[in-house]
Amino acid sequence: MPAFQFQNLNYIYPERKVPSLKNIDLTVEEGEFLLITGGSGSGKSTLARAMAGLIPDFYGGYFSGKIFFKGQDIHTLDKRKLARLVGIVFQDPEKQLVKTCVEAEIAFGLENLGLSRQEMTRRIAEVASFLDLTEIKNEFTQKLSGGQKQKLALASVLAMQPEVLILDEPTSQLDPAAAEDFLNLAKRLNEDMGMTIVLVEQRLERCFHLADRVVIMEDGKIKAMGSPEKIARKNPFWENPFLPPVARFFARVGFLKVPVTLKEGREILNKSLPEINKDTVSSPKPSVAGFKEYAKLNASSKEISSILELKNVWFSYPDGREVLKDINLKIEAGEQVTVMGANGAGKSTLLKVMAGLLKPGRGSAILLGKSFESQDKFKGGKVAYLSQNPNDYLFQDTVEEELLFTLKNFSLPDNGKVDELLERLNLKEYKKVNPRDLSSGERQRVALASILVTDPVLLLLDEPTRGMDYVFKTDLGRYLSKLCQKGVGVVMVTHDVEFAAEYSQRVVLMYDGKIVSDGSVHEVLGNSFFYSTQMARLCKGYVEGVLTVDEAVKALEPHFNSGTVLELKK
Repeated sequence: MPAFQFQNLNYIYPERKVPSLKNIDLTVEEGEFLLITGGSGSGKSTLARAMAGLIPDFYGGYFSGKIFFKGQDIHTLDKRKLARLVGIVFQDPEKQLVKTCVEAEIAFGLENLGLSRQEMTRRIAEVASFLDLTEIKNEFTQKLSGGQKQKLALASVLAMQPEVLILDEPTSQLDPAAAEDFLNLAKRLNEDMGMTIVLVEQRLERCFHLADRVVIMEDGKIKAMGSPEKIARKNPFWENPFLPPVARFFARVGFLKVPVTLKEGREILNKSLPEINKDTVSSPKPSVAGFKEYAKLNASSKEISSILELKNVWFSYPDGREVLKDINLKIEAGEQVTVMGANGAGKSTLLKVMAGLLKPGRGSAILLGKSFESQDKFKGGKVAYLSQNPNDYLFQDTVEEELLFTLKNFSLPDNGKVDELLERLNLKEYKKVNPRDLSSGERQRVALASILVTDPVLLLLDEPTRGMDYVFKTDLGRYLSKLCQKGVGVVMVTHDVEFAAEYSQRVVLMYDGKIVSDGSVHEVLGNSFFYSTQMARLCKGYVEGVLTVDEAVKALEPHFNSGTVLELKK
């Protein structure tokens, strides 16, 4: 019997005119690993919420059609029973955590089920051991890293022993190693325990091949559905951006049978290019377009001006945790710098110190040649900071009013800037919409627009691509590059290695509160093991220094011309 059956499902959120789900017909088999992907606002998370029985009961709105869980209408099921059988882990674990202690958090759902103390103790011990949470069971939840919080949210759901596990972009706040661990754990639950897994995800390089079936959504509808291999084969015909880099590369160089895993891609390269003369393959040159363009425009200056400089900066939180240790960092005008590192390495704290939101315990921060203490760093909006949570910035009734509020706050005129940014960030159609009614990715873009409207000279972004699909990330990357060409300094914290490789000029790698590597994007990511791209791993041994699909195509496409390769392309 199928886990879920959707029959002509339609749904409109309250105060929205356009349906978020349109004529959805879908069957999810018991024990299946289903991946749902698609553009920002395409209906992915809404479909996941529908499976969990949250629509329309929790979110309200207009609902039509049928959803069956194990053959029974989902809206006739007892809500307590449904909550136990269908577990959901949301994108932001902090919104799901309600207790102050790890063990108490795992116990919370079990208490609501009315289980005996003995049964609760057994389940807590079992799930804590399975997820390696035993050593931190007595820790305060606010002290946990992003990866630990995500694991804890998962543990609290697994303790209920659900038959279906829904994961809504669970890796968006995790570093590459933690993200891979989390997804492998989901696959293990699927294969070893027969649990039905529904994964909503946009970063596909680590999860595309894990799925039994992929659903691609667009404008509230199912645009395509099939096995990962079937979806990948369609790529050359309808330019599907929702594929991992390895699949996009082989489609670009003309392969009809497109691999979906790195292993399959390496096997094809080994057969296609067994005797390639590596001396004839040119390595890509580091791309620092934004900084170079700004340097050309200011060639008459003696030197490119420094926007921000941190000298011997240390920072500790009130509980005594030393988070930043002897940080020395300079950000030049027109530079696009990405800060990377594991969860808890100090990246977000570093960004807050740069923004002046946290004062260093030792050392100094210099902005535009003056110390932070001697100036109003936010005067005129010259420093703009975007935190991980876009909801921190949204409190007006419409998207337009959010941007106008920022201008009013800094006593700045509009001069068409609001409409220009709404157009640039694909938000024009939401101009009069309440931002809290938008999808996660759309809210992220509204928050970004609300800080860009002041024309800052220093832009500080904490996980700016969170919730954004490939198309919008591409638009954002190009826009940030244009800002750099105008002399704006951009510092971005992200776990999105593929985005960093595509659009950064410089990468700073942090570990345990220290900067352990600082160099060009090719120097840092090209020499990293975990902080590396899928293309770098694919091309290793054939051409060094490749990070992106474009670089791989440029370096290797001329060598895909022999008769053997033409046969393999079929």
